[in-house]
Amino acid sequence: MAKILIVDDEKIMLRIATKILSKEHEIICAGSGAEAIEIFQREKPDLILSDLIMPEIDGYELHRILQEKSSEPIPIIFMTADESDESESKGFEIGAADYIRKPLKSEVLLRRVKNVLDKIDKIQGLTEAANLDLMTGLLNKTAAQREIAKLCATGQGVLALLDLDNFKLVNDFYGHAMGDKILIQFAELIRGVIRSTDLAGRIGGDEFLIFCQNIRDDKIIFNKALFLNHQLIISAKNFMGEDMNIPLGTSVGAVLVPDEGRDFATLMEKADKALYKVKYHGKHGCAFFGEADSSESTEHKNISQTQMILSERNHEAGAYFIDFEKFKAVYRFEARLNDNLHMPINFWELTLETDNDEAREDFLEILIKNLRRSDCVTQYGRDQFLIILNDTPSEKIESVREKILTAWKAKKLGGEIIFESGKIF
Repeated sequence: MAKILIVDDEKIMLRIATKILSKEHEIICAGSGAEAIEIFQREKPDLILSDLIMPEIDGYELHRILQEKSSEPIPIIFMTADESDESESKGFEIGAADYIRKPLKSEVLLRRVKNVLDKIDKIQGLTEAANLDLMTGLLNKTAAQREIAKLCATGQGVLALLDLDNFKLVNDFYGHAMGDKILIQFAELIRGVIRSTDLAGRIGGDEFLIFCQNIRDDKIIFNKALFLNHQLIISAKNFMGEDMNIPLGTSVGAVLVPDEGRDFATLMEKADKALYKVKYHGKHGCAFFGEADSSESTEHKNISQTQMILSERNHEAGAYFIDFEKFKAVYRFEARLNDNLHMPINFWELTLETDNDEAREDFLEILIKNLRRSDCVTQYGRDQFLIILNDTPSEKIESVREKILTAWKAKKLGGEIIFESGKIF
């Protein structure tokens, strides 16, 4: 239901127009131009239906004053008993949406009002579409930069760049349709961590921009980054399955406004430098521009941030799968650890004799799923698989072996498995 402000110095005309329109619209009445200005600022009506000839402030002057007070076009329909074409032409020249003659006819007034309101809806829809990113529903690049630049120029808060980490792998392994789902879900997560007074936009393929008004505590932004990283993994696994092991996350580069200035281009450059710092130090975190020069309290925050970067983010069950070069480093570290702690650390080399490439992939999956989170697995060449079994007593070794063989036989893919085992000394 649209809100319409009817302005006329004749009470009878106010009653007639109200009676015609009140069944379909919310009506507010003003008996003068001065009263209309006051009501408009308070009520923000969708449309004004105004008499053209009024004492002190006529319809033309009313439209001019209201237009000066508003950054948006003011939709107005003029009513008049003047039969001349001159007044009608003048009304359209100053931007009137329509022009209707008195005495008012019910069907004519209803139709004219409907036409104008339909045009307003269409224009607003087109304006909104021009400002929004069609995929995520956030502001698009142009609108986000324009509106956030305004806030930076006059307000205070935090401007932050957000970049999805390792997003390309989603497109590569799961397809672009899945990539779109992740982008849409990430936009929803962003909406969930900002307030109605904040702004958010998508400014690149997997890059986003937000402005959080009146926030001065950088811990709030760090917490938002932690939440986004945690929830993004949960969402990704809901979409792609629990075995999804892409290290998805978000890196956030932030800058305080106006502490670091008000020029939008300069602030963006500083936020980008902070973002680069996060990327350089391992991704999945947050940094503020200039924070490296801060006091001891920031150093404690950096330790927490470093732990977040170092921590494993995918806490799925099963062995820790890494490439061969990293496996060598783990093996050497385990050997050092064993020198001091003398823990039972077993080393296996398994060979799968098969010409089926898919069988090798299935076998690797079986190894990961049937070993513990404390165990480590890598593939060494085409047919060999290396395993480190941590803290596994000798009496348990055979049961682990049987568990792997049973799971492999259930696949019915053929191929012989050769086990060779030893200990890390």
